[in-house]
Amino acid sequence: MTSPETPELDQLLTTAAGAADPAGGFGYLDEHGRRTPGKVPETWIGARMTHVFGLAAAWGRPGAAELAEHGRRALTGLLHDDEHGGWGSDAHATGPKQAYVHAFVVLAGATLSRVGRPGGTELLHDALAVWDEHFWDDDAGAAVEEWDAAWTTCADYRGANANMHGVEAHLAAADALAALGDHDRAAQLRQRCVRTAERVVGEARARDWRLPEHFDATWTAQPEYNRDAPADPFRPYGVTVGHQFEWARLVAHLGTVVELPADLAEAPGALYRVAVERGESPDGHPGFVYTLDWDDRPVVPARMHWVMAEALAAAAVLGALTGDPRYGADHERWSALVELLVRDPRTGNWHHELMPDGQLGHTTWTGQPDAYHVAQALLLPRLPVTSSVAESVVRAVGQAVPRGTA
Repeated sequence: MTSPETPELDQLLTTAAGAADPAGGFGYLDEHGRRTPGKVPETWIGARMTHVFGLAAAWGRPGAAELAEHGRRALTGLLHDDEHGGWGSDAHATGPKQAYVHAFVVLAGATLSRVGRPGGTELLHDALAVWDEHFWDDDAGAAVEEWDAAWTTCADYRGANANMHGVEAHLAAADALAALGDHDRAAQLRQRCVRTAERVVGEARARDWRLPEHFDATWTAQPEYNRDAPADPFRPYGVTVGHQFEWARLVAHLGTVVELPADLAEAPGALYRVAVERGESPDGHPGFVYTLDWDDRPVVPARMHWVMAEALAAAAVLGALTGDPRYGADHERWSALVELLVRDPRTGNWHHELMPDGQLGHTTWTGQPDAYHVAQALLLPRLPVTSSVAESVVRAVGQAVPRGTA
C-alpha cells in the first residue's frame, strides 16, 4: 500500500481531527485551529470532514477510520431531519433544505462506500434517494436549489454552485456504485453530470467563458444578483474565479469516464485559461481575487484560500491529463505563493481570507472551518487522475473494497 500523505497533509489532518465534537459532528475551527465553543455543528462542514477522513482511512492513517465513523453517525443521527427526511443546515435541523448541503452528504456517503467503510453504502443510497426525490429536475438537467424545512415549497432561485458540487458528488457516487456492480445506475449519474455541465458551462461559453452563478426558476441568468452583497460566501455577485477552476477540473474528471460532447471537451482548458488571465493579480498583488464583474474588473479583491486550492487542483489534474508543461509551471508558482503567504504554519491549514496586501481578512470568512479544499489540493498531484478523489485514492493505495450488488 502506498500512502499519498505528506508532512503538510499530516499537519492539516492532525488539526482537523480536533474539530470532532464529543456531542456529535464536527465543529467550526477558528484561526488557531481550535473548535469554536458554543457553535452548533453544521451539516456541510460535517459532510466535508467525513469525506476527508474517509479518504484518509483508505490509506490507513491512524484514527481516520474512527473520525470517518464519527462523521457518519452524525449524518445519520444528529444532523439528519428524522421528521421530514433529508438534512437541515445544522444539528438543530433548522433552516431550508439546500442542494449544496445535500450534495456534500452524497459525497460523504460515496467516499465512505468506495473506501469500504461500514454504513457508507447505506448513507449513499439514502442521500441519493433524497436528491432524486427533491432536487433533481430531469426536465432541466440540473438540480433545484432549495426547499423549506418540510419540503412543501421550492424556491425560485437556481444556482451553479450547488449544481457544481452536485456534479462532484454524482461522479463520486457513480464510482462507488460501479465498484458495487451497479453499472447502470453509475452510467445514469454520469449522464446527469454531462447534462448539468452542458447547461452551466454553456452559459459561460456564451459569455466568453464568464461563468454566471445565479439563475431564476426558468434557468435565465441573473447577472445582477447580490450586487448589494458581493462578498457573500456562497452566492457572491459576478464571476467567481475559483468556480471557473473548479468546473474546469470537474469536467476534466468527467471526461475520464464518458466521451464528452465537443462543446464540453474544450471547456476545461478554456475555463482554466480565462481564470488565470482575468483572475490572477488583476490589481497588481499576488494571488487570485474572489470575484470579477462582467468587464473583468475586481469586485471583491480578497484572496480566498479555496480559490488558490482549486487553482492548484485544476493545474494538477489538467497537467496530468494533457501533459502540457504550462500547467506544471503554474502549479509550481502557486505552490510557492501558498508557502509564502497562505499556509498557516501553526495549523497546517491555509488562511481562509487574505487582503491583497497579504494581511488576514474577515469580510467573508473567519477562522479555518474545515479541511476539504486544502486536503484535495494536496492529494490530487500525488494521485492518478480518475473521475473522483475517492476513486483516485483507492487506486493509488491498492485498497481492497467489498464488491457485490449495490
